Amino acid sequence: MKNHIVILGGGFAGINLIKNIADNKNFKITLVDRNNYHFFPPLIYQVATAFIEPSHISYPFRKLFADYENFNFHMGSLKKINSETKTIETDNGSIDYDYLVICMGTETNFFGLENVKKCALPMKTIHEALYLRNHILLTLEEASRNKNPENAERLQNIVIAGGGPTGVELAGMIAEMGSYIAEKEYPEIPLNLSHLYLVDALPTLLSPMSDEAQKSAYENLKRLGVNILLNVSVKDYIDGNVILSDGKKIQTESLIWTSGVIGREVPGIPENALGKGRRILVDEYNRVAGFENIFALGDICLQLNDKEYPKGHPQVAQVAIQQAKLAAKNIQRLRKREAMQPFIYKNKGSMAIISKFKAVVDLPAFSYTGFFAWLTWLFIHIIPLTGFRNKIRLAAEWFRLFITNNPSIRMIMQPGKNNKS
Repeated sequence: MKNHIVILGGGFAGINLIKNIADNKNFKITLVDRNNYHFFPPLIYQVATAFIEPSHISYPFRKLFADYENFNFHMGSLKKINSETKTIETDNGSIDYDYLVICMGTETNFFGLENVKKCALPMKTIHEALYLRNHILLTLEEASRNKNPENAERLQNIVIAGGGPTGVELAGMIAEMGSYIAEKEYPEIPLNLSHLYLVDALPTLLSPMSDEAQKSAYENLKRLGVNILLNVSVKDYIDGNVILSDGKKIQTESLIWTSGVIGREVPGIPENALGKGRRILVDEYNRVAGFENIFALGDICLQLNDKEYPKGHPQVAQVAIQQAKLAAKNIQRLRKREAMQPFIYKNKGSMAIISKFKAVVDLPAFSYTGFFAWLTWLFIHIIPLTGFRNKIRLAAEWFRLFITNNPSIRMIMQPGKNNKS
C-alpha cells in the first residue's frame, strides 16, 4: 500500500526531497505550491534590475517531474493543516496525507513598520521582482520628464534597506547600471542629483561573512559611488521620506526592502511549535515538535540541537538541500520502522557578488575576493539552476552582458486584461 507524501512548497527543499524519494514506488507524492514553477532566489535581484528574464531562473513543476508516475502537482495556497484527520485544506480543495513536509520558506519581515510594509518594495518573489523592475523603469521615465528641481532628487534617489548579501548584490548591480546605462539612455536626467543609499543597522556589511569579505564589499561599493550608512536603521517611510534612526531623512520614491525575513504562516501548527522569526521548531530529524509524521525543512524550520549551530542553522540554500536529502532517507526508514538519522549541517561556505569582476567567497578553510571569486560565484550559481536549457541560456546571456554592459530587456510590462498596446 502506497504512503502519500504531501510537500508544501516547491523551493530548494521541496524539489530536492522529490528528486531523492520519487523513485521509490511505495510512495505517492503531491507537491502543493501557489505557483506552478520553481525559481532560483539567489538571482532574483538580477530579474529586478532587468539584467535577466524571469524564465532564466524558473522552471515549471509539471515539466520538471514529468517522468515520475507517482508525482502529482496541486496548485493552491495552504489554508489549514488538520493533523487529527491527516488532511490539509487549500484554496483549491482538500488533500489527505500520511507524511506532511512543510517547505514553505519565508516572507519579508517589515518588523511592524506599517508605512514601510505599505509603500516599500520587497524582493522575495518573481512577482515582486517584476514589480520592482517596472517601478525603477517608470520612475526613470518620470525623472526624465521632470522639470521641478524640488522633485529631482526624490525621483532619482534609491534607498536599499539591508546590508546582507541581497542588499550588497543589488546595490552593486544598480550602481553599475547607473554608470553604464543611465548617462547614455537618459540624457534628460541630471545625474549629479542621483544618490544610491545602502542602509544597515549593523556596524558592517555582510555581517555573517569574514572580515575580508566585509572590507572588500565596503570598499568596492564605495568605489561605485554607493552611500553606505551603517549603525542606522529605517524607522519609517512617510510622504516619500525615509526616516532613519539617527533622525536623518532621505527623499525617495524607491525604498527597496531586503532587511529581514520571517517564516510564512502555517495555520494548524500550534504556537508552542514556533520559535524565533516564526520558524517551526523541529527535532534532530526535522520532525515538527509534537508530531510524528509532519516534517519541516529549509528556511522555515528551526533546529536547536545541532551543537555547531545552537541558535539554528543559517537560512541558506545548502541547509535546505541537505535537509531534503536526509529527509528522503528518513521517511523511507520511518516507513520500514527503522531508526532515523539525525541532521548535521556541513557548511560549504558563502559568497556574494559585488560588481563586475568583483565578488567575495568564504569557504570553511579560507576566504578570497576579486576576479577569481567572481568566476567562482558565476560557476556556483549556474550549476544549481533547474533545467539544462536554463543553464545554457543564462551562461550565454551573462557572457553577452558582461561584454556589452547593456541589458536589452528594459521593457515596462504591466499585464492586465484591459491594457491596450
